[in-house]
Amino acid sequence: MNPPQSDKIVLYQIYTRLFGNLNTTNKFYGTRDENGVGKFNDITDKALASLKKFGISHVWYTGVIEHATMTDYSAYGIPKDNPYVVKGIAGSPYAIKDYYDVNPDLAVDVRNRMAEFEALVARSHKANLKVIIDFVPNHVARQYKSDQKPKDVKDFGEGDHTDEAFHPQNNFYYLPQRKFLVPDNVPIPPGISTFPYEEFPAKATGNDVFSAKPSINDWFETIKLNYGVDYQNGRTPHFAPIPSTWLKMRDILLYWANKGVDGFRCDMAEMVPFEFWGWVIPEVKKAHPSAIFIAEIYNPAEYSNYLFKGKFDYLYDKVGLYDSLRRLMEVHGNTADITRVWQNESGDFANRMVRFLENHDEQRIASKYFAKNPFYAIPAMVVSATLHTGPLMLYFGQEVGVTPTVAEGFSGDDGRTTMFDYWGVPEYQAWVNGGKFDGGKLNKEQKELRTFYADLNKLINGSDAIRNGAFYDLQYANTNGQAAGYNDAKMYTYLRHSDKQKLLIVCNFDLQNGAKTAVKIPTHAWETMGLSAQAQYSLKEIFHHPQTISVVASQGVPVEMTPNSVRIFEIKTAKTN
Repeated sequence: MNPPQSDKIVLYQIYTRLFGNLNTTNKFYGTRDENGVGKFNDITDKALASLKKFGISHVWYTGVIEHATMTDYSAYGIPKDNPYVVKGIAGSPYAIKDYYDVNPDLAVDVRNRMAEFEALVARSHKANLKVIIDFVPNHVARQYKSDQKPKDVKDFGEGDHTDEAFHPQNNFYYLPQRKFLVPDNVPIPPGISTFPYEEFPAKATGNDVFSAKPSINDWFETIKLNYGVDYQNGRTPHFAPIPSTWLKMRDILLYWANKGVDGFRCDMAEMVPFEFWGWVIPEVKKAHPSAIFIAEIYNPAEYSNYLFKGKFDYLYDKVGLYDSLRRLMEVHGNTADITRVWQNESGDFANRMVRFLENHDEQRIASKYFAKNPFYAIPAMVVSATLHTGPLMLYFGQEVGVTPTVAEGFSGDDGRTTMFDYWGVPEYQAWVNGGKFDGGKLNKEQKELRTFYADLNKLINGSDAIRNGAFYDLQYANTNGQAAGYNDAKMYTYLRHSDKQKLLIVCNFDLQNGAKTAVKIPTHAWETMGLSAQAQYSLKEIFHHPQTISVVASQGVPVEMTPNSVRIFEIKTAKTN
């Protein structure tokens, strides 16, 4: 019998359009041909082998499914999108245009685009990597039309009662007898020709806006999908008979799972009723039992609903751990927030929370809008990776300190790597090194940073305590002056322990000051680990700074911390003569 799969997966998000683009032009609002675009084929065997060696288990390919774009592919039979309802020249990967097709930007031979994606899936599996793609269930592009759907599939909106604002079997929400009006001041890039956009009757916009004229700050380029919830009448549910949208979405998920996709990161999952997820996820797992589902969710009050009723495998931990760690990295946080997160938000299901410090929605750590220095992430990354047995997520380029410094186009200068524009990422191009994927063009600091991430991945992949063990928070025994020299606002200390391994992890988030203290491990903690609180132990440092210290359990663990640092000790019974 095979042992159960560990939840300690290491997920690496690749923004597919940017990953392999070696073009260095980076013109503001540059076109595909000016600024270049990465392809499925750029993610080579060598690239995947490098990621596997780096410690990755799952690769999330962002922007695979065909979305609206200002780039004209009509020569290939793909209808041209109206620029008034597209964000950026390249377009948003979350404005899906055809659920049954892939983004033509990503293909060397547009006519062969699906086969190129299927080959990428095969290469990924050959490298022993699992494949995750986005599933965008809440909304579609305003000009959604599937030209690649199977012959027996009805398109979204086909057969809708367009004269009714809400009908349980409609795929969209309508504003009958009203024409859709494009928001004022939609930015149109230079050189892009425009033509009037027509939509009648108007449909509700993706972020639950039931107006014929959404604002420029709304998701105006998208249309909200109807899962049988009457939003304008107290969110009344109509789930029997099964809504048309549920059935169509099940078939789409099965379509991609049948292509070898191992799991789905579900965009804005909490905007879709958990009852749908509780039905569809088991439906998919009937055919693909090992498929995993990750929910993008920001409301802790809904966590248990989406896990236990919605059947998700994993949830984002953004408003809890990410926000707490970000405040610490920006020098205005307190480590008490970390305790609050595991105690009040995710303690019972911490193994199912995806921890991260970067993704496509968040600002880059090294940017002027966040920490300004990628090395300031060291304690926060260790906590993200080792706090519990759940997944860790990294965003491509995080490990080499990607630092956006200019406006790329629609995205603007916002500290994020653009989602909407054609662009090259210089720091990542240095790692790609012309297709060698060996970091040959990285500078000394970038190499040091990548080594830290590689060492961290190696630690969590090889540690039984971190992968499978229990967690014990030591803050309560060291705060309020109980341990002299212990800064309880900036230091965080905990145990990870299994039958095979016991670890003490000490983190110092203070960017300016070190600390010299004796960390107290109370009797209950020793006993919880199955150890005596009276014995002598040998503590071997296993994460950088190799050294071994001998301690008597009752006297605490002498620890000297430099600013912005982490120390990880493996606890072993001291040998006696």
